[in-house]
Amino acid sequence: LIMRNFKLAYPDSERIDTGIKTRARGQWSSKVEFILAVAGQIIGLGNVWRFPYLCYKNGGGVFFIPYVVFLFACGIPLFLMETALGQYTSQGSVTCWRKICPLFEGLGYGSQVVVFYSSTYYIIILAWAFFYLFSSFSGELPWASCRNWWNTENCVEFDRIGGTRNLSFMENASSPVKEFWERRVLNITGSVNELGSLRWELALCLLLAWIICYFCVWKGVKSTGKVVYFTATFPYAMLLVLLIRGLTLPGAIDGITFYLYPNPARLTDPQVWMDAGTQIFYSYALCIGCLTALGSYNKYNNNCYKDCVYLCLLNSGTSFVAGFAIFSVLGFMAFEQGVDISMVAESGPGLAFIAYPRAVAMMPLSQLWSICFFLMIILLGLDSEFVGLESLMTAITDMHSNFFLQGHRRKLFLLLICVACFLIGLLMVTEGGLYIFQLFDYYSCSGMTLLLFALAQSICIGWFYGADRLYENIVDMIGYRPLTLMKYCWKYITPIVCIRLRVLCTPASDLPLTSERRKETL
Repeated sequence: LIMRNFKLAYPDSERIDTGIKTRARGQWSSKVEFILAVAGQIIGLGNVWRFPYLCYKNGGGVFFIPYVVFLFACGIPLFLMETALGQYTSQGSVTCWRKICPLFEGLGYGSQVVVFYSSTYYIIILAWAFFYLFSSFSGELPWASCRNWWNTENCVEFDRIGGTRNLSFMENASSPVKEFWERRVLNITGSVNELGSLRWELALCLLLAWIICYFCVWKGVKSTGKVVYFTATFPYAMLLVLLIRGLTLPGAIDGITFYLYPNPARLTDPQVWMDAGTQIFYSYALCIGCLTALGSYNKYNNNCYKDCVYLCLLNSGTSFVAGFAIFSVLGFMAFEQGVDISMVAESGPGLAFIAYPRAVAMMPLSQLWSICFFLMIILLGLDSEFVGLESLMTAITDMHSNFFLQGHRRKLFLLLICVACFLIGLLMVTEGGLYIFQLFDYYSCSGMTLLLFALAQSICIGWFYGADRLYENIVDMIGYRPLTLMKYCWKYITPIVCIRLRVLCTPASDLPLTSERRKETL
């Protein structure tokens, strides 16, 4: 199993057969398709709703210090490792490990289980976003006032500066945007034991999301490579529009100051370093096999090293710029309400479906900015979703290529997976579905899972297959020697960092699943 001089060298007949299979499974039509597909996968919702909040929470500008440390110690080395393995073997995440080191083939199976679970729950966010997008096409945003049938007597509209009422002094008061989210969109029940009835409007939005994903992937990289020209680039146009709009709002400078103001004392807090490390794993789609699958469709001599460095810089740069777009708007909202920005800053779904919609409701032409924002959310989530689905299909078809590459079998099997995931997802669009969603989010793709995968991959490459051997494989593909630090990261630095992060990641308390704690779980 530990192959000292292993190289994927085939006899002439096997080379011919491998070449035929490579053409049958497909390749990217151009390098641009690969770049956009990977960018679409790694640049997602976490760049918009998680990274900026972590900066604000963990010391502003000083958060970039641990972030950059983990980027170069784990992010780029693992990113290059996975992409290079796919390109070198021309195989998905399961058969790739089977060729490299059969002892670690289970890593491929485990990563695809994570992808399946993630694909099942991640698309629920798109269903919510579609609901908000369709609701934005109205004379008045439905979450802007308390004059709707779902509002309660406790609903209080936020007055602009100079108003006579202040929500902070009213007990049991709730905002119209929160009531829209909890009572109109979710109609949420009191606990996970009360699933309630199906929210048919959300179910239709979920069906729409799955139909789009299916047709983005149904022809493999032939269709995926074309779709990403739009889905991976248009969010940048929306982000630019929202950034320009945000920077022109009153209070924007205060929001950006809160986002970046450095607090060096926070560097002594282990939580800051843990947040930086887990953010790298989340935002770079590491250890789930997607990068291996996408790299497997490259030509053998593609410069994967340069691609990986540029993509990593693009990903981190997008996160940084997104912080300006988000916190300029949050600064405006704090200015309008006359409160500290800490009262309005949120992360995750709480930012996308409560904080930001509340802010756009205060702007002139609020419907336009709402449409722009939720279009961006949908496209950011959509390409991450269908590229993950492509990774899953690649892994399965490579294991049984003689069967799935004939006729329409691949398309039918893809349809079966989409239908199965849709049916499971219906549980998450019931009235108690948010609790099921939180369970999937908390356990299926946790930081602990990714850390264990990263540690196992590093040990496999560094000590079984050989860091020097993979390094020479990359030299053989790109024609020159990458930074020597990479092979030392694979063998020593990355495993040590993963072990250290594992020590810092103390077991969290059970996820709260009662209605009284909904605000915290969002």
